[in-house]
Amino acid sequence: MLARWFLIDNIPNMKKKLFTILLMLVCGVANATEFKTKAKSAFLIDFDSGTEIFAKAADTLMPPSSMIKLMTLAVLFDELKAGNITMDTRFPVGENADFNKPEWYPASKICLVAGQTITVRDLILGLIVLSGGDASVVVAEKLAGSENEFTTMMEKKARSIGMEQSTFGNASGLPNPNNLMTSRELAILAQHLIADYPDIYPMFATKRFEFKEHKSDWCREWGRTHTVNYNKLLFNMRGADGLKTGHTSEGGYGMVASAQVGGRRLIGVINGFNGKGHDALAGEMKKLLEHEFSTTMNKVFYRPGDVVTEIPVWYGRQEKVAATVTKPFAITVDKQDGLGGVRVLVRYDEPLNAPINAGDEIGQIVAEQNGNVIARAPIVAKERVGKKQFIARAIENIKVIFGF
Repeated sequence: MLARWFLIDNIPNMKKKLFTILLMLVCGVANATEFKTKAKSAFLIDFDSGTEIFAKAADTLMPPSSMIKLMTLAVLFDELKAGNITMDTRFPVGENADFNKPEWYPASKICLVAGQTITVRDLILGLIVLSGGDASVVVAEKLAGSENEFTTMMEKKARSIGMEQSTFGNASGLPNPNNLMTSRELAILAQHLIADYPDIYPMFATKRFEFKEHKSDWCREWGRTHTVNYNKLLFNMRGADGLKTGHTSEGGYGMVASAQVGGRRLIGVINGFNGKGHDALAGEMKKLLEHEFSTTMNKVFYRPGDVVTEIPVWYGRQEKVAATVTKPFAITVDKQDGLGGVRVLVRYDEPLNAPINAGDEIGQIVAEQNGNVIARAPIVAKERVGKKQFIARAIENIKVIFGF
């Protein structure tokens, strides 16, 4: 077989830029005017390219406060995706989630009573909009038997999506020494929620939720006055559609946010912010997102399903197999410098040997800028190509031998 490089795109006539971007890896864009924040930790990435655009103490473990509920939701979403439960499935409320327990007096909650039941849909909205710590306990006890056992599920889930440092002491984010996450890993979690649960993710944009099944007069009054999402970014930034805020006296204010403007999505994380309330937190996140929307840009070359190239197949029932990508193949650059000197190439061995299954890795796609590799990713077979029967293979050999 012969290994080949093929040029498939070229973007000339722009100024040279001295930076390196690696697709879906740790990397950065050097902005002409770098953003500054008083938050202890912050991180921002482009959703399509995975490029790190801004980072401040992004790998420092910190208390995530209620942002930890994003992992509680991820475990719950897996149950929905697997078909084990539906949005209408009702979960029982145990004593540990009862609003009369002292820990729930000052905490965010739906305001539940032991013995009642609640739908999965209301649990999700209660977690997203009301940041209901009681809802997280209901989820944990139903899915794992206890909140302590549920933290094992949370850690297993975290490791499965590349969150190697995060640890969990509970499902709610109430102060616990084992509740520790980094801003980078919170961004990984946000990417996962957006990409892997497209039918559920729009719920994160819900601005108001009023629970209709309160079982006590105190909770009914609580419910009338607690309906607005703590994520104020939803109200003051165009394109904002998630995800979650958090606050404890120990950890300060934090937010995991995402916004989509002009078809481009950014994910931002702020933690350890000591501003005055959720409005100030949203204002800081808005400044971060808008700064990067205005100073950087991305270029998506291929999305999953797009045909990148066609590769000859030896002994195949088809002469060629179409190659595609498993994730968007994109780069992020500073707007000031644009796409000058960028070209995209594919490398593969020719011909490929049949049979080939859909999803098999069959080569590599690479983006270069001024001769430097700035992005790379595998290309995979878009469909299966079966192997010819013996007689057909023999005929093909004869053609090769005699030059037909």
